[in-house]
Amino acid sequence: MDPLPTLKWMGDSLRLLDQRELPGNEVYIDCRDVDSLASAIRTLAVRGAPAIGIAAAYGAVLAAITTDSGPGFREGFLAKLDKLAGTRPTAVNLFHCIEMQQEVFHKTGSREDAIKALLGSADDLLSADLDASRSIGCLGAGLLEPDSTVLTHCNAGGLATAGLGTALAVVYEAWDRGLISKVYADETRPLLQGARLTSWELIRAGIPVDVLPDSAAASLIRDGRIDAVIVGSDRVAANGDIANKIGTYPLALAASKHGVPFYVAAPLSTFDPATNTGAEIIIEQRSRAELSSFGERQLLPTEAGYWNPAFDVTPATLITAIICEKGVLSPPCRRTVRNILAGVDMFL
Repeated sequence: MDPLPTLKWMGDSLRLLDQRELPGNEVYIDCRDVDSLASAIRTLAVRGAPAIGIAAAYGAVLAAITTDSGPGFREGFLAKLDKLAGTRPTAVNLFHCIEMQQEVFHKTGSREDAIKALLGSADDLLSADLDASRSIGCLGAGLLEPDSTVLTHCNAGGLATAGLGTALAVVYEAWDRGLISKVYADETRPLLQGARLTSWELIRAGIPVDVLPDSAAASLIRDGRIDAVIVGSDRVAANGDIANKIGTYPLALAASKHGVPFYVAAPLSTFDPATNTGAEIIIEQRSRAELSSFGERQLLPTEAGYWNPAFDVTPATLITAIICEKGVLSPPCRRTVRNILAGVDMFL
């Protein structure tokens, strides 16, 4: 599987595949400053925890390029990074990558040195994410039996990463090994990332996919038609709890009830040892507009209130294993998370 053109540095801008336009149109946007990139992250032109983090890393390059040299350069640069950090609160990759770029920046002297060092660091992060995806795919495929039918939620593919994916990296590798017969993709209300993005990716790769309403997933699991559920994650807490797209938690409950393995595929960049449990994860709240209309059609009465969290938290006790580039955490818990972050390989 070749990487998708999710994001690419163009020399003076960051080119993004605009995910708001998929699957109907393959449109690219060029972000030439931090304001345009922050808007792209906030409005989901680019989305998925690893992709957001890498985009922010290149955003640091844009921040250096577009900040005048002189006495106020350092303060102006850091203010622009703060703007990127304020776009989305749940995906920890965003903050990890910004912190890494801050460290790189503080070691440089001139503006020119900063631009060069920041670009090299961003390139390294993109390359590391691709390597992590390949390892996750290989390790995760080893957990599946031949002729498996897999259920996934939201989009954890190349569009959510540097180009290969997390949960879908497992699917791609398993398909190449002849282990998967079909994938079911939850549509993922209210923004339909599963229907619009995951199905687009899988069809592009030649993998059979059926899209289903989120509310139908538990029945599909109960009826014995799913061999494994595989999802991504936007943050892994120190105790193995995970935050992922809203609707993940009920899938884990259904899988646990009916004895179906529930796997989470996440690179180490998504692990957050500073967050003790999932209860500490800040859950992003999205706007009423995402629920109140569909195109020109009004869906909610004007008087109706709304609750629109972008993510939910799944406790480690419902997760069969977390698959990362350094091994498989089974069971996911403080000990296994601590060991993996300490560099202890946990291969099958």
